Amino acid sequence: MRAQQRRRRLLVWLKAFHITFVVTWFAGLFYLPRLFVYHAQCDDLPGRQRFVTMERRLFAIMTIGGTLAAAFGAAMIGLDPGLFDQSWLRLKLVLVGGLVAYHIYCLALMRELAIGRARGPVWYRWFNEVPGLALIAIVILAVVKPTL
Repeated sequence: MRAQQRRRRLLVWLKAFHITFVVTWFAGLFYLPRLFVYHAQCDDLPGRQRFVTMERRLFAIMTIGGTLAAAFGAAMIGLDPGLFDQSWLRLKLVLVGGLVAYHIYCLALMRELAIGRARGPVWYRWFNEVPGLALIAIVILAVVKPTL
């Protein structure tokens, strides 16, 4: 019984850290594309250089957040492999995989903007909506835990 209580307690701590770093990651996923909008609208060299620096630093922070969120999530599954048998979690992981691809694509967009190749600000505004939609679906899956 004590071992089971310790395992449950550890799972709660892992979940707390997982949520903390998910919040960190999503803050970056929401703000970086907004910086892209402003960067694309900027027409002076010092301003563009400032955006390059801001984007690079934010990308580093959000990468750390995403990596730690994934690590704590994987630790929870490792501690309780039965979680992976639940269809809501497998769908959540598919959505998270899509967000990882989005994150990597943000790096490509950052590099384009850094060399002066920008798309229109409206395109970046639409691009900025993707993580919000994913977040809604992920939170519903994690809280409601629907049977699929």
